Amino acid sequence: MLREQKTGKTGCPCKGMLETKSSKGARSIAKLGIEEKNNVNNLLEKILERNNLNQAYLKVVKKKGAAGVDGMTVEQMLPYLQQNKEELLAKIKSGKYKPAPVRRVEIPKPDGGKRKLGIPTVIDRMIQQAIVQILQPIFEKTFSDSSYGFRPNRNAQQAIRRAKQYYEQGYNKVVDIDLAKYFDTVNHDNLINMVREEIKDERVIKLIRRYLKSGVMANGITSQTTEGTPQGGNLSPLLSNIYLTKFDQLLESRGHKFVRYADDSNIYVKSKRAAQRVMVSCTKYLENDLKLKVNQDKSKIGSPLRIKFLGFSLHKVVNKIGIRPHQKVIQRFKSKIKELTRRSRGRSIKQIFLEIKRYTVGWLGYYAIAEMKTKVKELNQWIRRRIRMYIWKQWKKSSARFRNLKQLGLPRAKAWEYANTRLGYWRIAGSVILHRSLTDKYLVTIGYDDITKRYEALHLNH
Repeated sequence: MLREQKTGKTGCPCKGMLETKSSKGARSIAKLGIEEKNNVNNLLEKILERNNLNQAYLKVVKKKGAAGVDGMTVEQMLPYLQQNKEELLAKIKSGKYKPAPVRRVEIPKPDGGKRKLGIPTVIDRMIQQAIVQILQPIFEKTFSDSSYGFRPNRNAQQAIRRAKQYYEQGYNKVVDIDLAKYFDTVNHDNLINMVREEIKDERVIKLIRRYLKSGVMANGITSQTTEGTPQGGNLSPLLSNIYLTKFDQLLESRGHKFVRYADDSNIYVKSKRAAQRVMVSCTKYLENDLKLKVNQDKSKIGSPLRIKFLGFSLHKVVNKIGIRPHQKVIQRFKSKIKELTRRSRGRSIKQIFLEIKRYTVGWLGYYAIAEMKTKVKELNQWIRRRIRMYIWKQWKKSSARFRNLKQLGLPRAKAWEYANTRLGYWRIAGSVILHRSLTDKYLVTIGYDDITKRYEALHLNH
């Protein structure tokens, strides 16, 4: 499958693309006789262009991910396309292509519930990605400047910064609207009508509708989907933004200050009375016009200093407003570290360090925007104590503890005294002796990734 790389000409066959060496100079995978590139009715041809499909293919491969209902992995996709690409493209172009049902999986949510995901086949993920790459720029011009989720060059950190600006301007009350099972309750007819406002190629509309109606397979049984855009598909994030753009436009027409990230919407006002009016009017619009369900138990009115938004909350520091991880986020962080450093896990300390680093790198990468130098220092000390406890448990017998303490520089008498201590694991982990033997510097030399230094480096970049 290795082919000579040609970078001098755009679109030429190269390693990892859909064309094989045998197809060099032959008809493109998706060169289907495009004549009018700017015609509003030729979007399907643009979606099926070779370069667009190649880009979609590479993105799916890069993200990897689980197989769909057909069991095909991303590694098996290229050989399949080499054998079946012409038939696949012909079916899509003729309108006869039928997407496979998505595979239903459930993942636990932090609040104890479960989030339903729908995993399309790798081929359907590639086609959906190709659709997104053409439609995203078309719809971007219609999206609100206050929408930050699933959009190019936008992220949650920018969203919380915008919320901070509103608070500094005096908007100290927030209407936090929670949509119940949003991705599972989007009205298909409403959504298609919204897509049709910008997309005139009915073949693309039909293909999108077929993805919406493709069904869900769980425990070997396929059920029809009459509403919703299942989370897990490449197309769902774009469709979810299209659907809620009407809500954004309503808020803008009323002059509201708001921040939306996917289905998380926070509207900022200056008084509790105004917040109550906004909650009532927004709930009415979302439920009556958009056919969505507002979760009354989770939707709330309060202060941005206490309400969690995208994992963050605001807080007052000297003469300014700061950003920090919400207290519930800190609690989940500690719960995860406790799970990784549980004394009975029986893994090597190097493996424990690797798992801790993998988790903390991602966590700090997301929360590095927050002002939490003191908190990170406290967490760092707490993690090291958990590690000392884990190592102490690994030494098990008094003879092993005595030998290791001596090797780490403790006098023979002190090493013998502590090797035979009756203190519990957590107390001994916080003792002076283990701090003198299993020092912070020593833990770094055997693989511990100091999260204080990592945070300081990331925070400066933010």
